[in-house]
Amino acid sequence: MIIISGAGISGLSLGLTCHQLGIPFQIFEKSQKIKPLGVGINIQPTAVRELAAMGLLNELEATGVKTRELAFFTKLGLEIWSEPRGLEAGYDFPQFSIHRGELQMLLYRTLINRCGTDTIKLGYEVIKSQTKQNKVHVSIMDNAGKLSEISGDLCIAADGINSVLRRQLYPGEGPPLWKGVILWRGTSKSKPFRSGATMAMIGHATQRIVAYPISTPDRKGNVIINWICERKSEDTKLIQENNWNKSVKFNKFLPYFETWSYDWFDFPNMVRSSNTVLEYPMVDRNPVDNWVDGLTLLIGDAAHPTYPTGSNGGTQAILDARSLGKALIEYGSTKTALHHFQEQTLKSSNSVVLASRKSGPDTILQIVEERCGGMFETLDSVISQQELSKHSANFKSLVGLSVTQFNKQSSLLGAYL
Repeated sequence: MIIISGAGISGLSLGLTCHQLGIPFQIFEKSQKIKPLGVGINIQPTAVRELAAMGLLNELEATGVKTRELAFFTKLGLEIWSEPRGLEAGYDFPQFSIHRGELQMLLYRTLINRCGTDTIKLGYEVIKSQTKQNKVHVSIMDNAGKLSEISGDLCIAADGINSVLRRQLYPGEGPPLWKGVILWRGTSKSKPFRSGATMAMIGHATQRIVAYPISTPDRKGNVIINWICERKSEDTKLIQENNWNKSVKFNKFLPYFETWSYDWFDFPNMVRSSNTVLEYPMVDRNPVDNWVDGLTLLIGDAAHPTYPTGSNGGTQAILDARSLGKALIEYGSTKTALHHFQEQTLKSSNSVVLASRKSGPDTILQIVEERCGGMFETLDSVISQQELSKHSANFKSLVGLSVTQFNKQSSLLGAYL
């Protein structure tokens, strides 16, 4: 049996994968109830292909938005670069912009429907794992503080950036790393902008906006826009609080963006229609060279938490689950499977972590800001189309988003389904 710690995107995706492959598993989740928490995320075609192989494409289409365009703008609203995404770019599968909580609930409902409610034990946290005599022994604590133990073939830590089992493997690592950037995130109902399915990145390295729709238009033509404000700060209080669901008022951040209103997108007024604004520190962890501890393996954010600049965290979580499923089929529920997964995945995942620290695909925002302060009469006088194209291609290749490369491949588990 595979013991899975955590019922986030990676843990639920692994559960669905194990069910699909006929591998016994059990998920333990410390929350007493799965709730649709969070805001918007983007799922890249590489992961959408895997979700489709799990039979979830129709549900994704009913829940999210097929992203058509990625566009970059200066703080003054001038277009720097735009490119098609997903199906519009020639991929065989779309990119989806979707509410993170809705995706998690979709995975959860599907797992319960296919496997039964006993598949996930809610209100139980995995607090320790230990390998003894070719078995992994896992200590579990319920919400009342009562301890119990269960044994299995493998333990998979899908328990997020503050992973208990990662702390067991790296006890001196400390809290997530923060470089001073604060995120304010929310959703607002608004008229769509540009293509109606555009992801817009506006600003520069120390202050920027990301916005994209995560719903199709309602009867009045309005969509739900997911938005993120980022700003560099010297205040260390937020990271010390370690609060990932802190609500704040508009006056905490909106004055910095008050003039960021354009003829194609009135950002300040849109933000004011949001019911809730959440404040987060933008954090990650340093890449490590080992995710395996005996018969325990780290995956997802427990293994390689990444800045959201590359819109790749949810994608990586799903791909980890599928790659691990492939290793389990090929090598059984063994330590060999864990090491094979690590050999196939660790180097590329760590590269994405480091690339995202350099602002991922939106480095061009800072380049243009440094060269002209966000104002230009002709873009070619600031940056060439060749330079823009090269940077876009480099990041897409790194995260497996080259169209030619992608369309030559099938699902990671295609040979076994």
